[in-house]
Parts: sequence; C-alpha cells; structure tokens
Amino acid sequence: MNIHSPRRTLQLVLLLVWSLSAQYAGAHGGVAFEDDLCVINIDFLRAHFTVFQPETRESDEFCEDIPDVSRAVFVMEYLHSLLPEMLVDFRIIRDINDVGKYATLEDVLAIDDLEAATVYYEAPRIEPGGFYTASHEFDIKGTYIGVVTAEHPVEDRYYTAVFYFQVGGADLGTIPLFIALLLLLQTSYWLSNGGWTRYRQRSAQRNKAA
Repeated sequence: MNIHSPRRTLQLVLLLVWSLSAQYAGAHGGVAFEDDLCVINIDFLRAHFTVFQPETRESDEFCEDIPDVSRAVFVMEYLHSLLPEMLVDFRIIRDINDVGKYATLEDVLAIDDLEAATVYYEAPRIEPGGFYTASHEFDIKGTYIGVVTAEHPVEDRYYTAVFYFQVGGADLGTIPLFIALLLLLQTSYWLSNGGWTRYRQRSAQRNKAA
C-alpha cells in the first residue's frame, strides 16, 4: 500500500486535528476541572478558582480563559487548611516567549526581565477567612501566565501554581490551518476517485429524467 495515498494522508491529518483539538480543550497548567468545579493546584495545596468580569459578564464564572478585554476579578476559595495561614501572592505576566499552556515555573524564571513582562502583581498577604481575591483591568487581548505563590507559615518552603490563560477570546493557533488543509485533502481525494465525474453523470441522469 502506498503510505502517501490521499486516503492515508487524510487519515493522518484527521488524527492530528483531533489531537490538537483535544489538547486545546484540556486543562492548562495548575488549573483543572474537577466535578464541574475549577480547581487550582498550588503543588499539593488546592483551592477553587474562579474568574468574574462583572462589568461585561455580570455573574458569569470562568475558569482561566477570559472572554473580554476589561476588568477581571480572580477568586480563590481555599480548600486546604494550611492556606489561610500562608502568605500568598499573585502575578500576571505576558506570555512573551509563547510557551503556551505547558508553561512551568522554569519558563517564568527564564524570562530575562520579569518585571517588564509583569502586568499585575499582588504582594504577599494572609487571608484568614479562606478567600483570596485580586482584580486587574486588562487593556490588551492576548495570552498570559498567572503565577500563584504560597509561603509555608513556619518553614522555609514555597509552593507555586503556574497557569496559562487567554484574554479577549480563545486563540485557536494553527487549528484553522489544519482544518483548511483537511478540506483541501478531502476535496483532492474526492476528485482523484472520480467524484466529479460521478456527480456530472448523476446530474445528467436527473436532467434526462426531468
């Protein structure tokens, strides 16, 4: 069998598009869906994570990706008993190196000028009530990386969550290109297997019958 046949190529492209779509739909970084709730994992420490845009989306809740270029309110409801005793800070940086949804702390530390890439920083604070909130007015559509750091209350230990998110609508990346390629290959396969000839024959038969 010729592995470069249109059918084989079509199958490979379908598999690739499905893989990219599945990856895009999956969870990013330290934030994940669990039991229909958005949960952030700060190493072994966990919290419910929600984003609101009260001026444009009222009480709608978002998990990471933010639809509008406007103010966003980030809310963490602590699920671990240690978190209310810990200093927690929150940083938002532009994804200037395009590391995407697989961003790690190493990627953040590799940025030459972290302060220049930072669009928002909330200094460490303790929230004994178990709710941490932060608010930032986004003015540019794009991709960002959030970094949450928690300091152990008595030991010299730090726990971090790094997560990628988008503001102003989802970035589909190269998926539209692959969809266009898929349609092109499908059309090529249809033509090379006599699809156009069969279509003309059926059209001619219908015209005669009419």
